[in-house]
Amino acid sequence: MEELSKYTGKLSSWAIEFGPKLAIAVLVIWLGLKLVHRLINLLDKALKKAKLGEDIRPFLISLTTILLKIVVYFIAATIIGVKSTGLVALLAAAGFGVGMALQGALGNFAAGIIVLIFKPYKVGDWVNVQDKFGKVESIQIFHTSIITPGKKHLIIPNGLVIGGTITNYSSVGVIRMELDVSIPYSADFPFIRDIIMEVLEQNPLILKEPSPEVGIFEFDSHSIVVAVRPYVQPDNYWEVYFSTNKGIKAAFHKNNIKVAYSEGVEYGEIGA
Repeated sequence: MEELSKYTGKLSSWAIEFGPKLAIAVLVIWLGLKLVHRLINLLDKALKKAKLGEDIRPFLISLTTILLKIVVYFIAATIIGVKSTGLVALLAAAGFGVGMALQGALGNFAAGIIVLIFKPYKVGDWVNVQDKFGKVESIQIFHTSIITPGKKHLIIPNGLVIGGTITNYSSVGVIRMELDVSIPYSADFPFIRDIIMEVLEQNPLILKEPSPEVGIFEFDSHSIVVAVRPYVQPDNYWEVYFSTNKGIKAAFHKNNIKVAYSEGVEYGEIGA
């Protein structure tokens, strides 16, 4: 009974000493979370009114919510009696440990913020990133998703995106296709140029402006390399690429244009 009375007395003393503080801390948490919810709603409306992108707005809302809730719990812990210096030291140590463990992820996180704010590309753009060509499917905080013309799903860390060269074909609205055709030295270039231009003009997906360009690119050991440079919309790139090659081959066959094969200097016929 003496031990029970002793523990009961200690419990009563603890309740008298910490009960009011605990009640106030709970009240602060309750009111604080309600205030955070209201502030977040106001922030969300302000961001929508500012027409901030849908990619970055949810992230800012989530980050602000976490920070405000940390402040609320920090105040409540201080009211209970936990020393603020100890909390700060604990948070600093935890932050340092997490930062070291997630160093690469934090770099991608920072790069993701840069991408979302400065928008070197947006969802739906055709880009070349890290020597990978494709259409941007989504932009996340840590990575960018790209779908290649071959339907491969590429996930590229944003740190690599920001650290390299970004080619955005959709920002201009057109992309220049690069095709090379080999012809014999004895061939009549103006005649061949007219044949190729006729193939390009018959393709409705090739843009009239800027106009296609056809010229001698270089003199190879066995042939002349002709550069064929039509302009297309990014979404039509591969369709035009294949159809143009097919059309040029058919036109060469129709006009009996010979080509130089790489294994020798003799000219051979080109089939249909």
